[in-house]
Amino acid sequence: MEKRDAHIHTPYCPHGAKDKFEEYIEQALIKGFSSITFTEHAPLPHSFADPTPLKDSAMKEEDVEPYIIEINRLKEQYKNEITIKTGFEVDYIAGFEEETQDFLNRYGPQLDDSILSVHFIKCHDQWLCIDYSPDTFSEAIRLTGGADHVYQLYFNQVLKSIRADLGPFKPRRIGHITLAAKFQKKYPPSHSFSSSITEILKEIKEKRYELDMNTAGLRKPLCREIYPRPDILTAAKQMGIPLVFGSDAHHAKELGADYSLIQEYL
Repeated sequence: MEKRDAHIHTPYCPHGAKDKFEEYIEQALIKGFSSITFTEHAPLPHSFADPTPLKDSAMKEEDVEPYIIEINRLKEQYKNEITIKTGFEVDYIAGFEEETQDFLNRYGPQLDDSILSVHFIKCHDQWLCIDYSPDTFSEAIRLTGGADHVYQLYFNQVLKSIRADLGPFKPRRIGHITLAAKFQKKYPPSHSFSSSITEILKEIKEKRYELDMNTAGLRKPLCREIYPRPDILTAAKQMGIPLVFGSDAHHAKELGADYSLIQEYL
C-alpha cells in the first residue's frame, strides 16, 4: 500500500511556517512516505474580502506560477526517491463560484491532486473564517444564535461545495468536513448532526469524490479529534468512499503526523 500524505502546506502559506519545501520532503522520506501532495491555499476570489484580521488566509495570486515551477523542479530532483504532486486547497465560497472556476480553468491543467474545502461561512451579512480563533467562532455564535446554528451553516456549505459546478478541474477530494468542531471543547454542539453528515457522505459517494482524512484536529487543543471523527470515517469506509490521509501540515515537522492512528481506515 502506498504511504501517502496528500494535504501539505508550504512556505507560500502566509499563516504557516516558512520551512522550505525540501524540509517537508526530507521529513516525508524519513517517515517512509512514498507520495506527497503540496496543497497550498489557493488565492481567494478577487472580489471576496478576506475577513481575517491579517488577510492571511491564502497565498497571493502572483505566487501561483512560482509555486508550480518550484514543485516541478522538486519533482525532477526527487524523482527517484518519492512521488511529489502539485495541488491546491481551494476554498469553496458560496456566490463566488464563477471566479473559483476561472482560477481552476487557468491552473487546473498543471495540477495533479487538489482539495476543495470550506473555511468561510456567512452569518447574516458578515463573512467569518470558521477556524480562525475561538473569538471568531464566538462571534459566529452571537450572529447566528448558537453553536448548533454555526455547525449547520458549515455543513450546508460543505454540501453545497460538493454539488457546485466548478468546471472540469474541480478538486475531487473534499476537505476536513467537520472543521466546525475545531473549538468543540469550548463551544460544543448539542447533537452529532448525523443526518447532515449522512447527506454529505451520500453526495460524496454519488459524485465519486474522495474524503480528506485529516489529523490536524488532533493537534488543536480545543478539538483533539480527527476531521472527520472516527464514526464518520467508519461510515464512509463502509460506503466505499476513498479515504485519503492528510496531515494538513503547516510546519515540516507536522508532515505525516498521527498517520498510525488512521491506518485501520486505509
